[in-house]
Amino acid sequence: AIVCKLEVHRCRNTHRGYIAMLAVEKELRGKKIGSKLVRLCLDQMRDLGADECVLETEFTNEGALALYRSMGFVKEKRLHKYYLNGNDAYRLKYLFKLPQGFYDGLGCLGPPMDPLKLDEAPAQGIPEGQEEEEKAAEVVQGADS
Repeated sequence: AIVCKLEVHRCRNTHRGYIAMLAVEKELRGKKIGSKLVRLCLDQMRDLGADECVLETEFTNEGALALYRSMGFVKEKRLHKYYLNGNDAYRLKYLFKLPQGFYDGLGCLGPPMDPLKLDEAPAQGIPEGQEEEEKAAEVVQGADS
C-alpha cells in the first residue's frame, strides 16, 4: 500500500508531492513491489506538474533508505526525535525540476514566497534565455554526430 498527495507548498510557489506511507507485506518484499508503487506515484505526480516530492523515513531503516536512494531521492535534513519512539528521521527529497531561482544562486529551495501572494507569483519554468541556450547546445551536439 502507498499513500501520497500533491499540493501547493505553503511557503513557496511549488507543487510538492508527499509520500506519507509505503508498506509491503514481509512475504512479498524483495519483488520490487515497493519500487513499482513509488514509481507509479512519482509518474502521476510528474504528470500533474509536481516540482518535488518529499517523505520521511526512520534513520535506521536501511531498506527504505536504499530503495529511495536508488530512485533518485536525496537526504534533505535529519529530523531529531521525529517519531514517538524518540528515533530520528531523514526527510528525503526528489526533484522533478530545478526550482525557480536555482540558476540565480538561490539553491534548491528557491526564493521564499509570501503565502498571501501565491497567486501573484511568477510562473516557474526554464529561465529566460536558457531555452535558447539548450536549443543551441542540441544543434551543436547534432552537428557532432
